[in-house]
Amino acid sequence: MARSGRYKVKFRRRREGKTNYKKRLALLKSGKLRVVIRRTNRYIIVQFMKFKPEGDEVVAQAYSKELNKFGWIYGSKNLPAAYLTGYLAGLRAKSKGINETVLDIGRFPSTKGSKIYAALKGVLDAGIEVPHSPDILPSEERIKGEHIASWASSLKVGNEELYKKQFSLYLSKGANPELISEFMEKVFSQVEQAFNINRES
Repeated sequence: MARSGRYKVKFRRRREGKTNYKKRLALLKSGKLRVVIRRTNRYIIVQFMKFKPEGDEVVAQAYSKELNKFGWIYGSKNLPAAYLTGYLAGLRAKSKGINETVLDIGRFPSTKGSKIYAALKGVLDAGIEVPHSPDILPSEERIKGEHIASWASSLKVGNEELYKKQFSLYLSKGANPELISEFMEKVFSQVEQAFNINRES
């Protein structure tokens, strides 16, 4: 344990590796709400946060486990689920008059096409302006889960045992991994209907 008078104990969240205070300060200086995107081993979380000295206030949010309410049965941590979660959170924020935010990915690495940026794409498609580089966003094919469907199809033909093991969670819920793209679009429409969005009008 340090005993020198010159030693300063770092903040607890910095010691735990949870908060980069230098990065956080830069985001707060913008004066805008932050769209905080986090992923755990099971879920994707998207929150619109307003800074307050006594503690950040959550203005709007969505968790990927909520997608079950809209009929989603393909897991809550894959890339399509991340996009749908971002879209749901974005629509909730939009309904509360939020039009612009800055992105906060915390201490997660910035990886092109990742689940973090799939969630960001959902927020953008909901009509929220967030400064970003278009190059970091995943392709439409990956957002729809076409990469999952393609992988499932190839496994089913080449290694059915591995196919059943790899997609056991989907199969246990009666979900066909080869149809995830079509199902994703149906759930997307369900989310829009919940907010009375009609693309044809």
